[in-house]
This record gives sequence, C-alpha cells and structure tokens, in this order.
Amino acid sequence: MKRRSSAPSAHRITLSKVVRHIILIAVGVLLIYPLLWMVASSLKPEELIFRDPSLLPETIDFSNYTDGWNALSSPFGLYLLNSGAIVLGSLLGNLITCSMAAYAFAKLEFRGKKIFFALMLMTLMLPIHVLIVPQYVLFSNLGWVNTFLPLIVPKFLATDAFFIFLMVQFFRGLPKELDEAARIDGAGYWRTYFQVLLPLSVPALATTAIFTFIWTWNDFYSQLIYLTRPDVLTVPVALRNFVDSTGGSSWGSLFAMSVVTLIPVFLVFLVGQRYLIKGIATTGLK
Repeated sequence: MKRRSSAPSAHRITLSKVVRHIILIAVGVLLIYPLLWMVASSLKPEELIFRDPSLLPETIDFSNYTDGWNALSSPFGLYLLNSGAIVLGSLLGNLITCSMAAYAFAKLEFRGKKIFFALMLMTLMLPIHVLIVPQYVLFSNLGWVNTFLPLIVPKFLATDAFFIFLMVQFFRGLPKELDEAARIDGAGYWRTYFQVLLPLSVPALATTAIFTFIWTWNDFYSQLIYLTRPDVLTVPVALRNFVDSTGGSSWGSLFAMSVVTLIPVFLVFLVGQRYLIKGIATTGLK
C-alpha cells in the first residue's frame, strides 16, 4: 500500500515542479523582452524599428553601430573612457575609505561612536536633490565644474553610507578572536586592518565594487549637472544626445550604443555574481 501511495505523490511533486519552472521561464522571458527587443532593433534599418516588432530581423544591418559610434561631436569611445575613469576613481575611493570607516565603527571603541554611526545612517534618508545645490555651489567655487573631481573626490571621503553599513555588518560577523590574536602578536590597528580583516573581506569588498560600478556607470543626474563640455561627457549623458525633442531622434544609433554600454555591466555582473551573492548573504542584519 505504501508503494502504491508514494507513486501519485511523487507524480504530483514532479508536476508542480514543471509548472513552477514554466511560470518562472515565462516571467523571465517577459522581463527580458525589452532588452531583446532593443538588441534586435539595433540590427534593423531605421525605418523598420517601429514598423517591425519581431525579435528576428529579416536582414541584419550593422550600420547603426558604425553610425552611432561617430554620430556625436566625438567618437563614442571617448565617452566610454570618461565613464571608465569616473568608475575607476569611485571604485578606489569607496573600497578604501568605506572599508576604513566600517572597520572603525565595527572594531574600534571611541567617544561618540553610536552617535556618529546614527548620523551616518541618517544620511541614507537624504535625497540627492537636497544636497546637489550646495554641493554644486561648493564645487563651482573650487573650479571643479566640467571636471571629474566632483564625481570622484567625495568617494575618497566615505560619503556612501550604504557601503559603510554593508561592511560594518560583515566586520561584526568576523570572530573577535582574530583581533585579539593580532594584538597579542603586536599588531596595531592599521596592521590588523590591512593584514587580518581585509583579506577576509573579499565578498563584502566585491559587493561594494560591483554596486559602485553599476551605479556610477549608469548615473545620469549627477554627471548631467557637473559635466557640460562635449569632451568630458559620460555614457549616460552622451546617450541622451541621440534623442531630439523636435522628433529627429536617431533611434537606431541610440539602441546600438545602448547595447555597447550594457556590455561592461553584463561582464562585471557575470564575473562577480558569485561574490555578489556571497557578499549579500554574509552581510545580513545581525
């Protein structure tokens, strides 16, 4: 009797798994359809982009890529390099200073620690629109407008509270015995930070690096405010120049260059996804 009753149960479990996977695949296709449509449209002639909604173009045309690369005042490669320079500076700034601030909050004892930590968390609730005007006035007086400095220098001052909090949670999860063993061996705070904690913090650092790359690469608002000269434009601002409010937009070139700008994000996420998952899983609330 037990063998006969187990067969229908196993059949129901298998059927539920099949249904669940079909639903997940359908939802996945629905979510990724706009991306697939953009890639397909970048390979169509301009006049067929909105007339032919299919994902399989009848003829593959790469002219949108060549035209889009040279459509603006400078080759599109310049804007990729500008974005890359800002991303690199932001990465270094966040990895160095946010990890140092997180180490201080998580492992050191000093007067006003809880107050400063609360103030740091409160900055997460401040929208950028509140800060952008005084920041612009400050950077304008310093002569930094139309340079990369307003977008890079603040990262070296530990201004991203989200990443500080992320790494604080990770450092708190490390055993205190590591710090005590380092002090017994004669290591000071700096040596403990560099030689003991940082090598163990690769998942948290990788998560910070991936999020910093994606957010900085896709940042439009801040870069639009500070960068107005054609030679210092970044990828998001350059893509905006393909759209003309009078109706003369170059959609084929826009879609083609959008695909090009997605390639670095895709590669970074593809390479670092296991570190991203591990970093998020090990920095939960404790």
